[in-house]
Amino acid sequence: MLWGVAFANIVRGVAIDEDKQYVGGFFDLLNPYALLGGVTTALVFALHGAVFIALKTAGDVHEDAVKLARRLAIPAIPVAGGFVLWTQLAYGKDWTWTLVAVAAVSLVVVAALTVVEREGWAFAFTTVAIMATVVLLFGSLFPNVMPSTLDPAWSLTIENASSSPYTLKVMTWAAAIMTPVVLIYQGWTYWVFRQRISTGQIPRSIGLPIGTK
Repeated sequence: MLWGVAFANIVRGVAIDEDKQYVGGFFDLLNPYALLGGVTTALVFALHGAVFIALKTAGDVHEDAVKLARRLAIPAIPVAGGFVLWTQLAYGKDWTWTLVAVAAVSLVVVAALTVVEREGWAFAFTTVAIMATVVLLFGSLFPNVMPSTLDPAWSLTIENASSSPYTLKVMTWAAAIMTPVVLIYQGWTYWVFRQRISTGQIPRSIGLPIGTK
């Protein structure tokens, strides 16, 4: 939730002065748009997590996770829909309307899929909704890195806030080498742990050893 509040404030803008310093207070960050972003993040990621648990479990745990996902989908759709629509109307661009539609339709599809217990597709569509929202936020923010609510000329942009060319070159090479490694490792872990688990697979307790005489 805190991540959602923080990033919503970045999109909305904060009080940055001409020296590129933040001059606002703590409660300036607790504005309605940022708080809605926080609630949206909490609901959508909780839904995403519940769907994943339902996908990876069987038995009672699976049934409880499905029920939780169904309940979370009810508030997640209007809350997340309101947040992405507010983002689009206040900060978006013409092309980002497509992302609003993708995110909204994906969440509606997730709600339907939880009813018929198609957890794999539901997990895929929550992923699509999250990715569309992230692209919407970054697309709305571009070319700023952190807008100033005091004067647009004082905003941090991709030009005045960027690192040196040498640093960017090193970071690019590091990302080009490490990103495939991380993706391969993540894919391998998903494959290894692809089977569902249940409480029936947990060994019976043999008790705690009390020592020997």
